[in-house]
Amino acid sequence: MTTIDKKIVSDESRHDYDEVEFVHEANAATQKEHEMTLGRALKAYPKAIMWSVLLSFAVVMEGYDTILIGSFLAFPSFLNTFSNVSGPDGSLQITAPWQAAITNGAYIGEIIGLQITGWIVDSYGNRFTMGLATLLMIAFIFISFFSETLGGQLAGQILCGIPWGVYQIVTTVYAAEVLPVALRGYLTSYVNLCWVIGQFIASGVLKGFANTENKLGWQIPYAIQWVWPLPILVVCFFCPESPTWLVRHGKMSEAETSLRRLQSAKAAGPDIPTPQESVAMLHETDNIEKELVAGATYIECFKGSNLRRTEIATITWVVQQMCGPVLQTYATYFYLQAGLATEQAFSLTLGMYALAFVGTCLSWPLINTLGRRTIFLWGLCGIFMSLLIVGFLGIAPATNASASWAIGSFLLIFTFIYDFTVGPLTYTIIPEIPSSRLRTKTVVIARNAYNITCIWSGILTPYMLNPTAWNWGAKTAFFWAGMTLLCITWTFFRLPETKGFTFAEIDRLFEQRIPAREFTKHRGELVVTTRHQLKEMNSN
Repeated sequence: MTTIDKKIVSDESRHDYDEVEFVHEANAATQKEHEMTLGRALKAYPKAIMWSVLLSFAVVMEGYDTILIGSFLAFPSFLNTFSNVSGPDGSLQITAPWQAAITNGAYIGEIIGLQITGWIVDSYGNRFTMGLATLLMIAFIFISFFSETLGGQLAGQILCGIPWGVYQIVTTVYAAEVLPVALRGYLTSYVNLCWVIGQFIASGVLKGFANTENKLGWQIPYAIQWVWPLPILVVCFFCPESPTWLVRHGKMSEAETSLRRLQSAKAAGPDIPTPQESVAMLHETDNIEKELVAGATYIECFKGSNLRRTEIATITWVVQQMCGPVLQTYATYFYLQAGLATEQAFSLTLGMYALAFVGTCLSWPLINTLGRRTIFLWGLCGIFMSLLIVGFLGIAPATNASASWAIGSFLLIFTFIYDFTVGPLTYTIIPEIPSSRLRTKTVVIARNAYNITCIWSGILTPYMLNPTAWNWGAKTAFFWAGMTLLCITWTFFRLPETKGFTFAEIDRLFEQRIPAREFTKHRGELVVTTRHQLKEMNSN
């Protein structure tokens, strides 16, 4: 195998002879990625898995707080401090506008954080950005912990949302960029598992404080969030930077060093790319994208083939929210409005996130067998049916105990299907769709679309459930069943299968405008060319 001189590698004006040698290395890496089995990948990249797992654990914080604030609406100690109206039965309530505000405040902060992330990561990298966000997180938790007004809680949620926006992007993109094709789907979907872990922990904490009526009942759950930042800061300090980011910034030697840190020291074999070969593949992928993309600005995400890629990434994340998971966020409150007692509501919520954990783990064997598109599409069909059943059960009066328990049971089924399919697969699909040069910015746009969807769904849902507003109760599921039907239609016609493709191959499929349902027919066809050859192809 040819040895590539690092000076030649880092020189954009190298001669064609040197470039041909370099392309040879890139093709070798691509071939080895296709031949690599899961078992070989696990043995060769244990350190990459470790760093991705540890960094993604930051998302636990967001999953934790998402359930915390939604469940506080049914929490005695929180209502004793913040309630501002009485329900028809004399119960303490928070008005629907304030419910919508404090449960959606974090999404406003996340939009700000996401937008900033796109610029900071491009300039300073993933490690610096994650470290900065974590320091801000430590400070912003104080606001939620000490504030005893609804306005203060809203401010705390908005500010905490800024570092959460950073976590959403960096963890997903980092997992996609440091792992080979054989592992990429598992570790990107692990981000969803971190969400579920956070939600499960929050449910357990809330159940433990459900009978506490003073302010410590809601302050201690907030304080638990200080457990995560210090370990995350340690991980940010020691973890290697994404080799893709280093290659894009011309730091080839550092990229090779990063790849050596991500691979096992004993990693070798005909199906394991060497660090030099991986750098060559990343560099040639970057060269292809430079020919196809004029720059790396947000506006480029809406030009040429990147417009389609932005659409797919964006709508995929919107679909994840439009198929009804907001009912999970308000699960405890939803159960109460369906007629269950407070203790039963919190117990069902805890069981719901246990099922979500199991569902995400069970999805892993299918990711690289059935593929992304198949699991995503059939998952939406299962969600549609479960939502319809919940809606029809909601027609029964709230005094019907059997109907109330049936509603709770089918919401558990909904949760399992969601976290077995759409939930984790979203995190696998989205970082695979954009080009490497525009990956962070495309994911920022997609996640912001998700957050905007969360805002309007989070505004509508309290009105749907609140007995002082529309009072739909379990019939709210009909609305989300209708939204899910729209999602099924889009997925069938627009979502491609990206299982088993390298990023360079995905670039070529989009540039050739291959229809979504025909991606799998072109597996293994790409051979990396020199830039001069690529120009000739594009001119023909």
